[in-house]
Amino acid sequence: MTFADIFKSSFLQNVTSVSILDMVLALVLAFGVGLFIFFVYKKTYAGVMYSSSFGVTLVALTMITTLVILAVTSNIVLSLGMVGALSIVRFRTAIKEPMDIAFLFWSIAVGIVLAAGLIPLAVFGTVIIGIILLVFANQKDNTNPYIVVLALDGNDAEKAATEFLAQNTKKCIVKSKTARKDNVEINLEVRLNNDNTDFINTLAIMPGVQNAVLVSYNGDYMG
Repeated sequence: MTFADIFKSSFLQNVTSVSILDMVLALVLAFGVGLFIFFVYKKTYAGVMYSSSFGVTLVALTMITTLVILAVTSNIVLSLGMVGALSIVRFRTAIKEPMDIAFLFWSIAVGIVLAAGLIPLAVFGTVIIGIILLVFANQKDNTNPYIVVLALDGNDAEKAATEFLAQNTKKCIVKSKTARKDNVEINLEVRLNNDNTDFINTLAIMPGVQNAVLVSYNGDYMG
């Protein structure tokens, strides 16, 4: 073995397997497209608790996927090892919003397409998907649903409370009711008039009402 053979390792040869220009261009495009996905996610989010960290995750996921696919396409042996390594990874984080899954797959798909060199497909596809999501988001009902939780003394108080809610809200639907010997607990879905919550204060001091709670929710109520 000569001194020159020491530097002829496969590790050093892989250094130039992907050009610097390709890496920089792919990662910059991945960052820009990831920011666009983040923007669309922020504008179309319809849940209760918005998480900015998930938006940052979408940007990072786009760039990481691009980086991984660039490495895989440059070496067949590496691609086989990558499949084996990723097959043992288990993600146990619960996805509460169905649209979050779509955004995750969107970020991964764009990263794969960018790393494959199909830049027009990645850019135009992302723009079209984003426009469609924004259009559908703007057509949805902007009136946020709320849950009113009431603890009442009896049937008379229940009747008075439900009539009061029907008169002071756009919509009032009973979601669940629990009857006990000494009181009644009832949960109702309501839609507010001009986001005015003053009615809950009046409701709390009505005769027969032990307490009244107003809670925002995203429609996935489990009674």
